[in-house]
Amino acid sequence: MRSWKWEATAGRALLILVVFVAVAAPWLAPNPPDRQFDAYLYAPPTRIHGTYFYPLRLISRLERRFEEVRERPVSVRWFGAGHLVSSADPNDPLLLLGADSYGRDIFSRLVYGSRASLGLAALATLATMIFGAVVGGIAGYAGGAIDEILSRFSDFVLVLPAIYVVLALRAVMPLVLPPGQVFALLVGIFALVSWPVVARGVRGIIASEREREYVTAGRAAGASPMRLLAVHLMPAARGYLTTQATLLLPAFILAEATLSYVGLGFPTSVPTWGTMLYDASNVALVGEAPWMLAPAAAIFLVVLAVNLVVQGSGRPPLVR
Repeated sequence: MRSWKWEATAGRALLILVVFVAVAAPWLAPNPPDRQFDAYLYAPPTRIHGTYFYPLRLISRLERRFEEVRERPVSVRWFGAGHLVSSADPNDPLLLLGADSYGRDIFSRLVYGSRASLGLAALATLATMIFGAVVGGIAGYAGGAIDEILSRFSDFVLVLPAIYVVLALRAVMPLVLPPGQVFALLVGIFALVSWPVVARGVRGIIASEREREYVTAGRAAGASPMRLLAVHLMPAARGYLTTQATLLLPAFILAEATLSYVGLGFPTSVPTWGTMLYDASNVALVGEAPWMLAPAAAIFLVVLAVNLVVQGSGRPPLVR
């Protein structure tokens, strides 16, 4: 018997790596994410030569051309000052993925941005799962008029074009908000437009399970409807909820990136993968500074990891 579970294993390993990067962002980032190095606008990635690197000098601001100052090597400091790796001279930054249009370290902003992007997606997924499971569970167990009302309401929300609803809801809010309020607002909006998908699936599972023998036995033993629903029926929907969570997580990451890209998400001063892509939106500059597309690569890795987990978990083993 040979198993194809390597896909799920690889996906989980990638997700663990991404979560580790988000948690260890202050340690992994060589520079503060908001520090601007005025002489390093659109600077290319630093080339490390063993234990040192050469700082960059701007040759042509119009052409955005830099050269290494080879007469002045700077030591690379490992495990110092609370960072994994950093420059021994704070005025000559170590730019592992280059700098953006403000001279900020892209790698530092990338690892710090994973906190906002992943945290937002995770909380929005959790809120969607809880609300959708509660509504679907009540509708599936109660049946009758309650089921009809909740089902029709979820159908109404479901047929709305989600991306346009999200854009409209965010557009009617004040554009300038503190980052914390933007975070909470986006979590609420994402959950608001996504819960019907979860509710419909849970409702179908609960409706098919409520007449089984173990539920009838629970009623006969005097179990309350709340206990039957929470303890006995909801575990039947665990697999469905897990699958939906793995699908919604990358979808919310992309949604945050989309809103920030069009200027309706976080302000550009806050490092998220969406605001970084907004800074890289000039197509002409992307050809000259491809390192600015690093957040797109990070989003791709998360989506790939989730897809590997879903495909690996759902593929039957190959017997030969």
